[in-house]
Amino acid sequence: MNALLIVDVQNDFCIGGALEVKEGELVVPVINNLIPLFPTVVASMDWHPDGSIHFEKWPPHCVRQTHGANLHPDLNVDYIKKIFLKGTESADDGYSAFEATNYDLEKYLKEKGIENLYVAGLATDYCVKNSVLDALKAGFKTFVFTDAVRAVNVQPEDGHKAIELMTEAGAKFITSKEFSEPGI
Repeated sequence: MNALLIVDVQNDFCIGGALEVKEGELVVPVINNLIPLFPTVVASMDWHPDGSIHFEKWPPHCVRQTHGANLHPDLNVDYIKKIFLKGTESADDGYSAFEATNYDLEKYLKEKGIENLYVAGLATDYCVKNSVLDALKAGFKTFVFTDAVRAVNVQPEDGHKAIELMTEAGAKFITSKEFSEPGI
């Protein structure tokens, strides 16, 4: 059984956001095209408290109950079955969706009989990478949509390094077109 995990497609990571990922908003139409192809769709969100020590490393972003923390307004949320909140404590970076504090993502997916986890979202070099690595550790066959992720690239090669690390750990990389039109 397949599931789609949408990682942190929130306003603060898109154009004009507090921690803008270059072209982050461009993942939204790709993800929207993928969503109906999955029986199970879940999402993660950064949900930081105001004054989190996480903000010693990053500009304040995705502060709970703010516009920046909301999912991108063009993202089709109708199919999202559950949202996993992470980074909810002051000392909690919450880079992985598997660190969610409101629900246990691994347990939820396993109870649904999920074997293959497909990942899209932001950002390749942080929350996507950590979620993918944790998915692999949990035993899921894990795939990343290359056209539905973008990197922060604090250092210019961070996104490429994250892809190499995920590949070495066993993740597979595909395009949305390869998934939606098998055999291409």
